[in-house]
Amino acid sequence: MRYVPAIWSGKLLVKYYARSVVAAISNTDYEGEIKEQGDTVYIRTTPDMTVRDHQKGQALVHETPVSTPVTLLVDQGKYWAFATSKIDDKQTDIKKYVENWTTDASKQLKIAIDTAVLANVYSDAHASNQGATAGAISANIDLGVTGSPVGLTKANVLDYIVSCGQVLDEQNVPEEGRWMVIPAWMASLIKLSDLKDASLAGDQTSILRNGRLGVIDTFTLYKSNLLATTTDGANTCTNMIFGINDAITFATQLTENESLKNPFGFGTLFRGLQVYGYKVVKAEAMGWLYAYKG
Repeated sequence: MRYVPAIWSGKLLVKYYARSVVAAISNTDYEGEIKEQGDTVYIRTTPDMTVRDHQKGQALVHETPVSTPVTLLVDQGKYWAFATSKIDDKQTDIKKYVENWTTDASKQLKIAIDTAVLANVYSDAHASNQGATAGAISANIDLGVTGSPVGLTKANVLDYIVSCGQVLDEQNVPEEGRWMVIPAWMASLIKLSDLKDASLAGDQTSILRNGRLGVIDTFTLYKSNLLATTTDGANTCTNMIFGINDAITFATQLTENESLKNPFGFGTLFRGLQVYGYKVVKAEAMGWLYAYKG
């Protein structure tokens, strides 16, 4: 019988990663104040001023503004750790394999943190920015609720994006810097909607041809496969969020990144710890769309 040797490639297979978006949709103004997991960051707020009616000759009422701080607790952490062998160091034909592994670990950290944040943050949207009666003024915008999610199609997907914009308008949220995080299936519906016509998109090339969603009704669209999903009856619903960066404050820090001799073998231990915390600090600046592909 002929012996056929196994040949190991000196190249690593290309690996694809989920896109992380949390850093892009939140403010990260307080990251520099983190030292370790368990830290508390106190964020100062601007107090509300009272406007009163005035009559000629009256004595003015002077108030003493009080700034109530918002606390951001950096109480969560993710880590990676792996060991290498001196035998592998000598015999491997893949150069810089440790560098490849640590690069992969850092990307996996981003994905894990994004997944954890997106799994919970949507529920902190203002009560008037979610549910079947959304709209701080109109109270008649249906953004979906458990048991009655919104069914999005190529015929109505643009209408719902506009409705999300109205929800923020009724909260006096600035138009500048608005974002919306959507799943891949919703991006496909947008490409198949009326915006596939270049004239409607206000461009020379339709989004169906260039695949770029860009900005729709003041929203910069971010596509993510990390949004939380919920099984609701026969439907798999996605918990989408929209708003501006003022809504969420997010802080993260790589507090540990070290290598040391393995005390239990011949080789080296590599490990890293990333701590993070997040909080919805302006709930009125964020909304929640609960929908499935209809």
